[in-house]
Amino acid sequence: MSLFWRIFSLNAAGLVLATALLLGPVTVSTPVLPHEALILLGGLAALLVGNAVVLRVGLVPLRRLGRAMSTADLLRPGARPEVSGPAEAAELIATYNTMLDRLQAERAAGAGHALHAQERERHRIARELHDEVGQTLTAVLLQLKRVADRVPADLRDEVSQTQEATRAGLDEIRRIARRLRPGVLEELGLASALRSLAAEFTHHGLTVRHHVPGDLPPLSPEAELVIYRVAQEGLTNTARHSAADRAEITLRRLPDAVGLLVRDNGTGLGDAPEGAGLAGMRERALLVGAELSVGPGPGARGTDVRLRVPLAPAGTDPHARVPALPAGTGAHARVPPDTGGHR
Repeated sequence: MSLFWRIFSLNAAGLVLATALLLGPVTVSTPVLPHEALILLGGLAALLVGNAVVLRVGLVPLRRLGRAMSTADLLRPGARPEVSGPAEAAELIATYNTMLDRLQAERAAGAGHALHAQERERHRIARELHDEVGQTLTAVLLQLKRVADRVPADLRDEVSQTQEATRAGLDEIRRIARRLRPGVLEELGLASALRSLAAEFTHHGLTVRHHVPGDLPPLSPEAELVIYRVAQEGLTNTARHSAADRAEITLRRLPDAVGLLVRDNGTGLGDAPEGAGLAGMRERALLVGAELSVGPGPGARGTDVRLRVPLAPAGTDPHARVPALPAGTGAHARVPPDTGGHR
């Protein structure tokens, strides 16, 4: 029964009872006698209590809907409010759930197109860095080598320093190009790519361990790229913001999913709000239906980034799944990294 008819029926019952008493043998003295006043006050109290109960019960679903609306986050899909209560409240809750589903679907589609465009641009930049700038610096190195053989002895140290600076710049450009477009993921697979990523972030002051088995279940290219990018972003945050000296990457098979853990022993997130880096990881997780959680590590120290990527149903080809982004871009043109490294 709708909230309107509940309240109307209760009030109608009270009015009908009052009219029946007025038309019946029951009378009220003037002045009102004490026992008559008690009867009138009791009837009024019963009517008020009945209205309060009906309104209280009828508004509970609306309060539940209000709490759900105030805590809704499109980057963190959660349980929908239960469709219950009077007809009006149930219809409103069902409409809200439908709207939230549509908004999440539209956001995922829009983010997919935007990330696809960003990834294409990253590929273009990586290709130009490798083909144009890299080849130019390689040519400069060859010219410097020829010059070093003919310059006077007092200038050879300066030429040698120039060679080393040019070689360091070339190595840095190649490193940036690899991070923009992780060819190792496409060529050697996810396990080798994560091991290479751990080695890349191991430098003075930070040691990154990896626990990556070689017998991973089959994953779609989109899922592999999301796992790689989340691990990359997590280690970038560790290196830039956490002041940690140890970190680890763990990838393991769960009953119906693959779980990624990026853990460090740094200062943790604290009270700092989430930045573009974590928001980008949540966007990527949504594109493949994964669950992402970021919180303190064991003993409330450091930071744990956990990603749970569901496996394709048994008997299906994970590579045949509908891609989250427009097709025709290659396995690594799906989800770009956030190289800014912001938490």
